[in-house]
Amino acid sequence: MITKPVEVDCTFDEEGRVRVRRIRLGRPWQAVEQGRQWSDADGRHVLVMLPDGAHELVLRGDTLTWELRELPGTRRPA
Repeated sequence: MITKPVEVDCTFDEEGRVRVRRIRLGRPWQAVEQGRQWSDADGRHVLVMLPDGAHELVLRGDTLTWELRELPGTRRPA
């Protein structure tokens, strides 16, 4: 699985749910569409849609840093 560090502009509600507004991957901020989210031993996971397809954002519980993960079967731009 490919992971990339990413900057995330988001808010958390009182129940711990996150609302991602936009992300930055070394270029200008990109607005995202957000899907479902869940927590597990790795941290908080949020599905987001970017122009190149669906990805998984993970707020790692051990480092409190965000990672962007490619989902299996995601097409990469040519």
